[in-house]
Amino acid sequence: MKTASRILPVLLAATTLAHSQEESGSAFGQTTEPSAARILHPIPDGTPPPVTPPKPEYPIASREILSTKTHHQGGRNITIRQIKPIALPPPPAPAEPAALTEEFTQRLAEYREAHPRSGMLFLGATVYRPKDGPPRSHVLYWPEGGREITFWSSADFALIAGGIQSFADNEGRRHHIFMSWGTVDIDRMTELLAANGRTYLAPEIPHFPEGKASYQIIGQSPPAEHLAAIQALHDIYHNDHAKLLTAYQGREQARIEREAYLRANPPQPQNITLNYWRTEKPARQQKGESK
Repeated sequence: MKTASRILPVLLAATTLAHSQEESGSAFGQTTEPSAARILHPIPDGTPPPVTPPKPEYPIASREILSTKTHHQGGRNITIRQIKPIALPPPPAPAEPAALTEEFTQRLAEYREAHPRSGMLFLGATVYRPKDGPPRSHVLYWPEGGREITFWSSADFALIAGGIQSFADNEGRRHHIFMSWGTVDIDRMTELLAANGRTYLAPEIPHFPEGKASYQIIGQSPPAEHLAAIQALHDIYHNDHAKLLTAYQGREQARIEREAYLRANPPQPQNITLNYWRTEKPARQQKGESK
């Protein structure tokens, strides 16, 4: 019962926090109520993250070192030292499974109903950039519990790939994006292959009307529920296009500056010291392990 008594206050606090976020209209609160599709996190814009302070070193006195071996590899020294065993606190005893009360089970069910599991959006995109025209994206989408969906989109998925990590659709359902992507400069690819006596066969890109971002399914039309997240993603792209574009330009500028810095200041190999010790008694064998 102790485990349940510890979990219940945490669960209630999380429920209260989520409820307060919904009431305050926070963009980061999750709700099942229908609302406009929206991004659930700050859009990365190339601003470097805060500098992480270095971890404190664990000092090893010379009298604690039993043996030392140094290897030179990759322009650096790798030193392996055997040291005297360090006394470590015993691992905590595994908690005994507690019987859940009826009240706890009911509140857990209520929490899960109000906070459904976030969906995963698995995508693969190739962004084609013609010289005299807007970019067009060829996208593969693997919906959970469904077959692969292929579509063309008038949205530039390069802006989505680095700018949208999680979002809520028009029904308030959360989605996390996992995407692999790349770009093809059609004119540059044509010139490169022509220089080697080859011909680049560009894909046949469908026509899209000007205005709001849209997509065209290739092949058989999938169920509407599998396209809800894709439609929401295009709605977000249309509504937040200026923010996504500015953030993308910031990330690209940061990448260019970082690459230039690394060319001028290539990282130098750092020496490494690895410490280890041997216990006098063998580790306790787990049930079922052979001696």
